[in-house]
Amino acid sequence: MYPQMKGPQKRLSKDAVKVWIINETIMNVIGFLILGILLYLDFRFSWKEWIGWIIKGLIPIAVLGAVWSWINPFLLYKNWRYDVDEEFLQLKSGVINERHQLVPMTKIQSVATKQGPLLRKYGLCSVSIETMGSSHTIPALPKEIAIELRNQIAHYAKIKEVES
Repeated sequence: MYPQMKGPQKRLSKDAVKVWIINETIMNVIGFLILGILLYLDFRFSWKEWIGWIIKGLIPIAVLGAVWSWINPFLLYKNWRYDVDEEFLQLKSGVINERHQLVPMTKIQSVATKQGPLLRKYGLCSVSIETMGSSHTIPALPKEIAIELRNQIAHYAKIKEVES
């Protein structure tokens, strides 16, 4: 019988919610601009009637998607957990379908930190972990914690730095 393993306990930065909401808002604005342009072009050039109906049918779907995209970050933050020890990297996420992953340290081939403009603005980084068959990401950690976690995983997985 295997010993009972505790689920992961460490959380993402609270600023993750802000970053996700800003990102989703940008994507929604772009989507609504495209819909608006298509509606204008339909009106201006009198496209076939069915095209107008399809564009108008996409509007409520886009509105529902926008509402969900502003609720989802809070649920993601509430449910995202991670932990690391000498044997496993544990990742737990999911709002509707909960996903609990155990990544053996012996399978990890590389680990890196990533930081885009929004993450940089809030002093956050994502940690990306690569194995032979998959990749995993721990999003939106404070930069110092992300670097410390990256180094800890690299140490446990015995990844050697390549000097150029």
